[in-house]
Amino acid sequence: MPRQFAVVGSGSIGIGWAIVFARAGNLVTVYDVDKSRLDLFKQGINERLNLLQEESLLDEEISAISNRISSSLNLAETVEDAEYIQECAPERREIKENLFVEIENLADPNAIIASSSSALKISSFTSNLLTRARCLVVHPGNPPYLLSVVEVVPASFTSEETVSRTQEILRELKMSPILVMKEIEGFVFNRIQGAILREAYALVDEGVVDPIDIDIVVTQGLGKRWAVVGPFGTSALNVEGGIRAHVERMGESYYRMGADRGQTEPWSEELVERVAVEMEKIFANDQWSENVNRRDRALMKLNHLMKDSKDFNFYQK
Repeated sequence: MPRQFAVVGSGSIGIGWAIVFARAGNLVTVYDVDKSRLDLFKQGINERLNLLQEESLLDEEISAISNRISSSLNLAETVEDAEYIQECAPERREIKENLFVEIENLADPNAIIASSSSALKISSFTSNLLTRARCLVVHPGNPPYLLSVVEVVPASFTSEETVSRTQEILRELKMSPILVMKEIEGFVFNRIQGAILREAYALVDEGVVDPIDIDIVVTQGLGKRWAVVGPFGTSALNVEGGIRAHVERMGESYYRMGADRGQTEPWSEELVERVAVEMEKIFANDQWSENVNRRDRALMKLNHLMKDSKDFNFYQK
């Protein structure tokens, strides 16, 4: 039986969530205050569904998915039967605070209320709600219908049941939820993205490299490799012996690079050991060669795909 979802806000993230919910066979009602925005929303839904169909990324006809998506100018009508509500309003605390008060008064008392906030903590705008235990941030990568990673960020007052139910629902949607265990501004996705952007801007400002070449380094190097293994996995496979061997060889260099930017937090032995133990669950040191070959085979397939498609060639010189 399909679940009933509500999306509050019909911008690009609202469009993305509506597709994720409906593509998984669920009913979705999308709310906005302006009819013209809802008209643009419907246009956006059709454009993106057509692109997904062109690339054979839909399991059924466009009409079957779009028929599960409705829109409304009435917030009460939007949320009244929803089991899960995804707020996608602008990134302003006062807007979200007022909107959550309205949603709390109108929604089923058992409904999960999630925010798509990119940086604002859920505690910064829901602390005064009577049912704040059902509130949390669920921050997607953009666009969520193509990037499956999603951050689940509870506050200290969010109930364990809310967190577990949210993760269960997201997995049913074929999303990959990661649990952010502490509320920090920007969460994990934007913290990592922000760190790269800060260094990229600094390198351009210092005359080290041009902006386009920064993007080439990422798209043809770091990003391509990270599509297969992340930064810790990369470190584990770059040096035989895994994380510990990588830190022994490169740790001091990375420390000096960080210190050059005023970042002097050391990688303590305890921290390195903690990361090494976790990484060895996936990249066992006694299977290093096999894992390197597996990484390389994946990169070969990715290279074939990129070679055969003009869509990847944004930065040809």
